Amino acid sequence: MVTMKPTSNELELMTFGVIGLGYVGLPLCIEAAGSGAFKVIGFDVSEKVVESVNSGCSHIQDLTDDQVASLRKLGLIEATCDMSRLAECDAISICVPTPLSKTRDPDVSYVEAASEAVADALRPGQLIVLESTTYPGTTREVMQPKLENTGLKAGEDFFLCFSPERVDPGNKVWTTKNTPKIIGGLTEACGDVGEGFYQKFIDKVIRVSSVEAAELTKILENTFRAVNIGLVNELALISNRLEVDVWEVIDAAATKPFGFMKFIPGPGLGGHCIPVDPHYLSWKMRTLNYKTRFIDLASEINAEMPFFVLDKVREVLNRTHQPLNGSSILLLGIAYKSNIGDTRESPALDVMRLLQKDGANVKYHDPYVPNLVDESVAMASEALTDEVFRWADVVVILTDHTDVDYGRIFEQAKTLVDTRHATSRAGVNNIDGGDSWIVKG
Repeated sequence: MVTMKPTSNELELMTFGVIGLGYVGLPLCIEAAGSGAFKVIGFDVSEKVVESVNSGCSHIQDLTDDQVASLRKLGLIEATCDMSRLAECDAISICVPTPLSKTRDPDVSYVEAASEAVADALRPGQLIVLESTTYPGTTREVMQPKLENTGLKAGEDFFLCFSPERVDPGNKVWTTKNTPKIIGGLTEACGDVGEGFYQKFIDKVIRVSSVEAAELTKILENTFRAVNIGLVNELALISNRLEVDVWEVIDAAATKPFGFMKFIPGPGLGGHCIPVDPHYLSWKMRTLNYKTRFIDLASEINAEMPFFVLDKVREVLNRTHQPLNGSSILLLGIAYKSNIGDTRESPALDVMRLLQKDGANVKYHDPYVPNLVDESVAMASEALTDEVFRWADVVVILTDHTDVDYGRIFEQAKTLVDTRHATSRAGVNNIDGGDSWIVKG
């Protein structure tokens, strides 16, 4: 087995560099530094993020200030904007964003910039790992040429791997350390080095045969969720026309002890991965003259759900002959999922825009998002006072945070649209007229 190049003093800790100190990169830094096997240098273009880490503070919800501060005091972690210090690192992980462009094509400019920074500092013996989610072929087609332009050869002079991040923000059970880690090497030697490296601080490392297999594994995981969420969202549309409670049907199906996995409908698809990652594969396959029909159809169905919610708001207003234009709407939950403050790709934002476009006055409450700045929207979360309930013509539950009193909401709201089945799970749902979405009105 190929081993990593040791530091000049064998008693010194290896140095691990992480590019990108977001929701993936900073937890990775903490796990590696906390193992005692590494000194970790975090790299970020944001001076604010770097200053936060160096002052012993966490800007990530899943990490506490104490976790960062304790490792800072031990000298096991630091942050910098100086990319030239990548030359100090024995191993480097790239954890930068990979968004979609306005045309829904992959934007790998952050990966390219990080690769160029690594190339400028590349030295023999280093391990380079891409963790950012992307389309199959990125490691080999984008990163390898940039790194080998230095004259060093992957698999011989340095080692190149792909290991997809599997972070689930807000999950208290599955963390960076205990979530199995997939890794694929550009060559057999690359895979050996990468596998040995992560085994030092990750509980279980799973080796696959190539970087492409590792890249596609991540895309499969999120495409699986996107397609199945699309299926239950279409079932919700069907159930609505049949005047059947979709949640009752799903709960009944979930009693089957085999052959069924429970997914639930909602106001749309949100987050940093599931609405985005399947489009990487769609784009890649279009370059190979292949249409990803399941992915495209699921995306289309999921994109329709904010309009379905808009129709439900109109419907409940119509019962009292009130137009949407000029009505007052209170949105409960603006984050893309429960118990986190992340609003990326949140369907709640789509619902908000649609309501505002039709002339509604919109306010929101979200204990995890005290302030919202989105495009031209700048708003603050409203306290759930008696006054705000009197103001609201319709209350719409879009994100089901667990620390919200849904019993009180049900009692105080004049009319209530529940897109998450939150009131029923709280035992206060009194479905009005057979509609499982309009629970009061």
